[in-house]
Amino acid sequence: MDINEIRKRIDLLDDVLLRIFNERARLALEIGHLKKGLNLPVFDPSREKRIFARMKEENPGPLDNDAIVRLFERVVDESRRLERIMSHADDESQLP
Repeated sequence: MDINEIRKRIDLLDDVLLRIFNERARLALEIGHLKKGLNLPVFDPSREKRIFARMKEENPGPLDNDAIVRLFERVVDESRRLERIMSHADDESQLP
């Protein structure tokens, strides 16, 4: 394979990652709505620890576990940010 073929494969994978990130975000928003209805906090540190531990266990490499955790920390941070935005938007829409 030449460099252009490899880059085309990377572009295809980036397209898949984009769809996956957005689907995960949609699901996080659903969880945010449920948490709000149940009066649960957005931040669940034990859940996040379980996510990171599971990803390290499932990691086949070549990325090391620290890199995997850093990537998933960003994904989880953005999901949490969306939940907070949604929660605040819901609060403001209920104002008189």
